[in-house]
Order: sequence, then structure tokens, then C-alpha cells
Amino acid sequence: MTVRVRIAPSPTGNLHIGTARTAVFNWLFARHQGGQFILRVEDTDQERSRPEFTQNILEGLSWLGLNWDEGPFFQSKRLDLYREAIQTLLDKGLAYRAYDTAAELDAMREQQKAKNQAPRYDNRHRDLSTEQQAAYEAAGRQAVIRFKIDDTRVIRWIDLVRGAMTWQGSDLGGDMVIARAASSHSIGQPLYNLAVVVDDIDMKITHVIRGEDHIANTAKQILLYEALAATVPDFAHTPLILNQAGAKLSKRDGVTSISDFKQMGFTAAAIANYMTLLGWSPPDAQERFTLAEAAEKFSFDRVNKAGAKFDWDKLDWLNSQYLHEMPSAELLQQIAPYWQEAGYSFDLQADQDWLAAIAALIGPSLTRLSDAVDLGHFYFSETLPFSEAAQTQLQQAGVAPLLQAVLAALRQTSLPSAEEAKTLINQVTKAQGAKKGLVMRSLRAALMADMQGPDLVDSWLILHQRGFDQPRLQAAIALAGT
Repeated sequence: MTVRVRIAPSPTGNLHIGTARTAVFNWLFARHQGGQFILRVEDTDQERSRPEFTQNILEGLSWLGLNWDEGPFFQSKRLDLYREAIQTLLDKGLAYRAYDTAAELDAMREQQKAKNQAPRYDNRHRDLSTEQQAAYEAAGRQAVIRFKIDDTRVIRWIDLVRGAMTWQGSDLGGDMVIARAASSHSIGQPLYNLAVVVDDIDMKITHVIRGEDHIANTAKQILLYEALAATVPDFAHTPLILNQAGAKLSKRDGVTSISDFKQMGFTAAAIANYMTLLGWSPPDAQERFTLAEAAEKFSFDRVNKAGAKFDWDKLDWLNSQYLHEMPSAELLQQIAPYWQEAGYSFDLQADQDWLAAIAALIGPSLTRLSDAVDLGHFYFSETLPFSEAAQTQLQQAGVAPLLQAVLAALRQTSLPSAEEAKTLINQVTKAQGAKKGLVMRSLRAALMADMQGPDLVDSWLILHQRGFDQPRLQAAIALAGT
């Protein structure tokens, strides 16, 4: 048997990290088993589905490296297949038309509520006569299609994560709507549970891997597989991603979509790596690995039943590790868009070497790619406003002559290397009879306009290549002399 799994996002929003983590587990299992990973877009909700969300989902999966073997398939293009299956269930007497009005359903629920009963459909239209149906239709009522659920049935399956599972038919809320209302004898818009089952049968899905919030759907869907005389796939219900309070991660917790994580400066490798750890424990306790490396070790016996708490500190740490090891040329390509968005002026092609030097310098200090905006701001303009700390340093006694000496010496050299810059500093320090600490602090204040920042000498060389060091020294001397 060839393992076939699927990820089936709904394009009613951007790619959520929960959906992406489910995609990761499906992909890992498929690759570990030498199987196939199928992408299906569940876009039957025409009112809420948007093309831009579909594009976001496809781009997000691709960015994470979750390449699919088949698809994307779109449910909106498969409606005839679903209606054919519904008609089969009607013909078998396993489904029927129900003509209840919204007011009647509301009244039924209110009665149940008054009796402290769980809300459920009471199956009142299950056995309508032909005459009753005709009367409802003559009155202009539209009918939903309901699938018959036997309250005495016990649904069982062996979950790959949770073991033996049991669900009572009486707990499924009565006969299930599988198609929206439509007039006369037509079949309305097929609904989720029916469409999912028909797709999985048609696509020969062998394993359904999804979040634990689908467990009740699984019980209903097993009944549909059986009613359609199909092989029931294996199921694996993965733990939910939780916030620090232990509740399901939601938009109220801030960033939840993959595109938002990308915008914040997380790398695809770090996000993908971190998602493997949200509910799965590697056998060797390793924490850093590629998706391909994780696939070699992946198994459901190490997927946790308990929810996985999202840990921002852990994600930041993972991301920093990837950034610190990234070659400067690759890092530059990753951080350049953040510099461009910040309005920094440069030509990515013509300034390649200069920009790569900045990337190499600030790389070890990055936690997120977006940090490059603050760490890189020192280098992209001829002068900078002096911070309060820099002003205090520059206005100390004796600083102006020191900087004048540095500027005079600088005009006599090309500063080709860090060694030459250090030699210049030593010469000025000795000639002025100053303490080296004072010279270095004053140079930092003058060149960086602040007392904190990346390495001073390396920064000086970068500024010198751009011709920014002399204007900054002149500005600092002017301030120091006031």
C-alpha cells in the first residue's frame, strides 16, 4: 500500500500556524513512508473564500518547503462528484430531505434548552411520507439533505496518536445535514463532512492526519465512509497548539499566520523546525534539524496527546541559531527586503560587497531578520543624529582635539584594513597623550552617533567605503567644540 495523505486548508483566511503544523506532520509522515502528500483546497464556502487567501496558503506552504505531490485540487470544481454521492445516499435510503424552517429548528432547541437537554436534531422529518413531502414543497419550503445516524451505533477506531477511540451515535447531534437547502428535488451546496469523505475516497487517502478538534467529525465521517461502501482510512489526531495560558492559540494571541511570522523576521527553516517540535518529540532529543532530517525519524508513537504550548523564546532561539550560521551572502538576500522597506538607500547589485560586509558584521547579533533594521541603521546615511549619551561623550574636555587628530590622520590613509585602522588609533592616542579608552569612546560617539552598537573598527571600515566617516567626524567635532 502506498501511503497517501492530504492537507486541506480552507481559503477563508491566511495560512494559520495550526494548519501549517498539520501540514508539516502530514508531510513528515508521507516522506518517512515513501508516500504522497496531496494538497486540496476546501473552498466550498463561497461567501468567505477569497483568491488572495488561496494564494497566501500556497505561498506559505511553498515557503516552508512543504512541496506537494498532487494538487492543488479545489472542492469548488468538484461539486458534481459530491452531489452524485448524496444522490447515492438518498437512493439507498441512508439520507433524506428535511423541510424544517429556521423558526421550527429554533423552537426545538429552545424546548431542549428548557429541559436541560443537549441541542440535537430530533429527526422529525426522517420518515416523511410522499404526500407530506409534496405538501411541504407545494408550500414553497426548501429542503436540506440529512444523513441518518443511528443513535444506538457505537463508532470505534484505533487512533495513531490516541489509541482506541469510542464515540456514541447518540452524541452526534441527530441526523447530520450534508447539503444546504435547495428548492424542489435539487441538491443544494454540499457541506464539509460529506465533501471531505468523498474527496478522501476519490483521492485514495490512506491516512487522515489532523487536529484533535476534528475528533467528533471523524466519528460522523466514518459512518459516511461505510455508507458509501469505502475503506475507512487510518486517523491520527494531533494535539492543538496552545497559548501560554493553555487555551487554543487564536488571533487574540497576536501573530498566528505564517505570513505574519515571515514578516516579523523568522526564517522558513526555523519556523518549519519549530513546528515539528510542537507536539512531537524526536527520539534522540535533537532540537535542530531540517524537514528532511525530521522525516527520517518521524513516527506517531512520539506525537504527544497533550496540547503543545507555543513558546516565543524557544522560537527566537531557534531562529537566531539559523541566522548566526547563515553565510553572509545568503543572509544579505534575507535582510535586504527589511532594509528596503525601512527606506534605506542602496543598490543591491552594485553594492553587493559593501552590503555583505554589513550583513556579516551584524549577523551574530540577529535574533530575527527584522532586527537588521535597527542594527543596520548606522550605515545608510552620511550623518546621524547623536544620541544623548553620544552628545555627553563628545562634549567632554579634550575630545575635540582627539577627533581633529583622527580626521587629519584619516586624510592621509585609505584605511584598507582593520589593522590599519587600529594603527591609526594607536598613533593618535600616543601623539595626543590620551587614554585609549577615551579615544575609542569618542570615536564610537562620532562615527556611530551612539555609545552602543556593532564592532567599532569594522563599522568604521564599512563607513569609510561609503565616504561617511569624514562627514561624521566633522559633525562630531562641531558638536564637541560647542
